[in-house]
Amino acid sequence: MFENLTEQAPDKIMLLAGMYRADTRENKIDLGVGVYKNAKGETPIMHAVKNAERQLWDAEVTKSYTALIGDGGFHTSMADLVLEDSVDRDRVSFAATPGGTGAIRQILELIKAASPDATIWMSDPTWPNHPAIINYVGVKSATYRYLDPETRTVSFEAMMDDLADVKAGDVVLLHGCCHNPTGANLNLVQWGEVADLMLAKGAVPFVDIAYQGFGDGLREDGEAVRLLAGRFPEMMIAASCSKNFGIYRERTGLVMAISENPKANKMTQGMLSSLNRVNFSFPPDHGARLVTMVLTDDTLRTEWKTELEDVRTGMLALRRQLADALQAETNSNRFGFVAEHRGMFSRLGLTPEQVERLRTEYAIYMIGDSRFNVAGLNANTVPIIAKAIAEVDR
Repeated sequence: MFENLTEQAPDKIMLLAGMYRADTRENKIDLGVGVYKNAKGETPIMHAVKNAERQLWDAEVTKSYTALIGDGGFHTSMADLVLEDSVDRDRVSFAATPGGTGAIRQILELIKAASPDATIWMSDPTWPNHPAIINYVGVKSATYRYLDPETRTVSFEAMMDDLADVKAGDVVLLHGCCHNPTGANLNLVQWGEVADLMLAKGAVPFVDIAYQGFGDGLREDGEAVRLLAGRFPEMMIAASCSKNFGIYRERTGLVMAISENPKANKMTQGMLSSLNRVNFSFPPDHGARLVTMVLTDDTLRTEWKTELEDVRTGMLALRRQLADALQAETNSNRFGFVAEHRGMFSRLGLTPEQVERLRTEYAIYMIGDSRFNVAGLNANTVPIIAKAIAEVDR
């Protein structure tokens, strides 16, 4: 049987991580893998999360299963965080999942069951796992232009031109904030125009929000999601807690599906429960429990918000430092967009050959399309990286 398997292409990010680990140069710099790192290159546990774990250690009395869709307290606390009061809760279905990736997979399964002929529209570029999962699930897909290759800002007119081709019942996949891999985001006025177009076309929004709190602020980063939730009869949201709570390995994600009315929502909730059952039965609970504790305890929530704000402002400072250093090295402002982007990532606009030179000649690792992780920078490495980028860009 297994001799009939075909070799699968390795994941580019995981391949790069392996190359980095195998590199024996002491001056190597990792800007590839998308996890938050502090100035020491560590991915620490947040103090608020650690304090919640200590409380959970003392209070937890069972490791029995939760519900098929996870714990209701987790659903409520995350809906409060992401949706606030933008939509009536009796229209929202939930399903806890193994990470935000699991939420994306379950939503795609939901779409396939509800509307197998629907086309999923993705930004070009998008997170590489989006098309990978879409293709594996077997639903149709199309792309809309997103990034201007010259300015490295959102190519909004091109985006709207492409979305003019969506059909009624099609699904448009949007990044709620901190677009991965570009770091370029729509402003709120543009979000409103996208909503107008989609409503006119009868399309359904599917929002992937994995970095709330990493961009312009915890509440600000959820504004686009709430704008859409308040206007659309149906909508799907994949939320991840990996980044903003720093609990990557706990695999904590959530599906939130908005239906037109409570009666339809009952059917949606039943389908999400069934999808969880046939895919993995009961979702992980440890991370979800910690998130719920942090969001519902005033002391823990205040501590978490302070830590998250430090992470956000730290990355903004690194963006500004790198943009300034690149301007000094190149005598131009062509990399000024780095300071304007938000979240963990930006694309520099370098060629794959230039990125390869950064790796081989300077021990600087980033994805071949020149996406780099801002959190991989620190005050000491910024001038080194800026000098190397300027060298390969000449």
